[in-house]
Amino acid sequence: MNLFLAILKSIVFGIVEGITEWLPISSTGHLILLNAFMPLTDNMEFWNMYKYIIQLGAIMAVIILYFYKLNPWASGKSETEKKNTLRMWLMIAVASVPTGIVGLALDDFADEHLNSVTIIAVMLIVYGIAFIIVENTRRKPTVRSVSQLTYQKAFLIGLAQSLAVIPGTSRSGSTILGASLLGLSRSAAAEFSFFLAIPVMFGISLLKLIKHAAAVSFGEIVVLLVGMAVSFIVSMIVIRSIMRYVRTHSFKIFGLYRIVLGVLILILGFAGLLTSVIA
Repeated sequence: MNLFLAILKSIVFGIVEGITEWLPISSTGHLILLNAFMPLTDNMEFWNMYKYIIQLGAIMAVIILYFYKLNPWASGKSETEKKNTLRMWLMIAVASVPTGIVGLALDDFADEHLNSVTIIAVMLIVYGIAFIIVENTRRKPTVRSVSQLTYQKAFLIGLAQSLAVIPGTSRSGSTILGASLLGLSRSAAAEFSFFLAIPVMFGISLLKLIKHAAAVSFGEIVVLLVGMAVSFIVSMIVIRSIMRYVRTHSFKIFGLYRIVLGVLILILGFAGLLTSVIA
């Protein structure tokens, strides 16, 4: 592996990850597609680890930006606020259960059978249509903040999130779509999606490290750290921007983007331009 070239590529991958992780358009799907056009490495063990662990950089941005809200023992919080924060973490734990079960059960299957460009394209289109339908039929939200969430709804949102084991579905997309169907406002759905990413991404990253770390070189670790650092910086900007956007706009534009991208991918595939990776 040419280390300098791989680092340059990892910067591009980090930018893509930092943008797409927080938008309901599938970050893993975009990374897989980018790798199809601009291969990062020929070491599949490293790639299967890289495309998930790079997301830790993005997750660190959430932890820093929302540190006060996430920290139940933050200075200045009242006892009620501390209890509400602990309750929020219980909600996150409840929502993470179905995702953890599905992730552990289907991790190997997903790596071996669900990484095709065809599947990514189809899921982009299906969820794009779903977003447009949900936005066109949206009713007045019954849950305007994460603090109003119930344990039952948190679990159901976690079930929706578990569908993200399929590349192209989008973890944030599945979570936001499920939350919207359960009556959460756009901002509450997006924020809870951010928080859910913390245990899910740390869990996935630990699993990938256990499975693939032994086959990774020092140079590849450097490439991964560069990608993580770039995704962190980009995420700091994107998270603020998306929260401002959803307060006054719908998710329909992301649905349209998913459909257009999915159709374009299918056209490229059937034209023979993605034959090396299309199923």
